[in-house]
Amino acid sequence: MFEPDKAWHPTMGNRAPHQVAKMVDVITWVMLVLGSGLVLVGGIGILRMPDVYTRLHAGGITDTLGAGLILVGLMTQSGWGGATIKLCLILAFLFFTNPTASHLLARTALKFGVKPQPESKKGSSSKV
Repeated sequence: MFEPDKAWHPTMGNRAPHQVAKMVDVITWVMLVLGSGLVLVGGIGILRMPDVYTRLHAGGITDTLGAGLILVGLMTQSGWGGATIKLCLILAFLFFTNPTASHLLARTALKFGVKPQPESKKGSSSKV
């Protein structure tokens, strides 16, 4: 007798469907938590860094990676449909525009005479 819950599927191997759903949920939560953590660290970095160039670096790197992880987490939940295609397009857009915007902001700051802060000596703390 054929039981649909016990049927073999090429993407599931010998696992039951509820086990695959749990794995997808765990992967989703890991991606969402990591991405949110990176975005939070980037926000703190923007507030704590001393000059515009280090702030751009902190924000640009963590924003791109954090948003990417969040979008990948959402893709694992949405399955293979139109939503995943849209999320892939958003991800591609972010991966091209975030670094480009950070680069252009840094070049504009340099063009208008904003000098990078010199490196502080070891052991000395600078007040922000």
